[in-house]
Amino acid sequence: MTEIRDTVILGSGCAGLTAALYTARAGLKPLVLEGHEPGGQLSITSLVENFPGWPDGIQGPELIENMKKQAARFGAEYRLAHLVSVEVGAHPIRLHASAGEIHTRTLIVASGASARWLGLPSEQALIGHGVSSCATCDGFFFRDKDIAVVGGGDSAMEEAMFLTRFASKVTLLHRRDAFRASKIMLERAMAHPKIELRTNTVVEEVLGVDEKEVKGLRLRDVKSGERGELAVSGLFLGIGHEPNTKMFAGQIDLDEDGYIRTANNVFATRNGAIVPGVFACGDVQDRRYRQAITAAGSGCMAALEAEKYLEERGR
Repeated sequence: MTEIRDTVILGSGCAGLTAALYTARAGLKPLVLEGHEPGGQLSITSLVENFPGWPDGIQGPELIENMKKQAARFGAEYRLAHLVSVEVGAHPIRLHASAGEIHTRTLIVASGASARWLGLPSEQALIGHGVSSCATCDGFFFRDKDIAVVGGGDSAMEEAMFLTRFASKVTLLHRRDAFRASKIMLERAMAHPKIELRTNTVVEEVLGVDEKEVKGLRLRDVKSGERGELAVSGLFLGIGHEPNTKMFAGQIDLDEDGYIRTANNVFATRNGAIVPGVFACGDVQDRRYRQAITAAGSGCMAALEAEKYLEERGR
């Protein structure tokens, strides 16, 4: 028989695990589908220094493991599976997962957003060792150092501007001959004495794999073909994030970039109306802050609303 759950949580990052903790303490015995990237982006983050309660900081994977254990203590169940398709209009909601079909009375979507990377083997090898996709998370570690940011839009400009608080110099690299950032953001970056803008430039390799820390970049001019090296201690990717929501297209409201549209922070909608029993939290619906603590907060809100939804229906 197909199992029927009170609550299923998609995703095991800060949002999903906080939702698991609260629904577990409410006696809902949540099932957490851990997805393709168990632990979310914190699982590839080294030192986390801005999560309250850890005055000396904590390693990202350790923080995630602590949250998992805490929720499991109250009855949360974890399953290494990912969602293949979903029917949110069915009652109960039907999930077609890699581990089989699951029916649930409430669904908390905390599947997160994945940072876009360049796809270089050297880049992937140095994530957490000088390569980052989050300036607000890791900028502090690059005080008085030269760093580079890749990107050409507002996100890249914001990353570069923020990083000037710490870095001695920020080189902004863009593969095209013109930036697509808004005029005001571009003007601010161009006017900043710590920022140098370089167009028609791509990163071919991140140097320092053997040393396990970024030592520089091998660059190529896309017009002339000329190659050279740039000595930096850090590389930040400012080319955006992609929310993990493709399986919900046509079933709930998504914005132009695929983020879930919500009412009152966590209620998923369809054609502007609340979808019964479906809630969203964390980076999957937050394109502005994308912090561990804000994800945890919205995971709490989603769990409380799921509990209230079930209580109102006699569960």
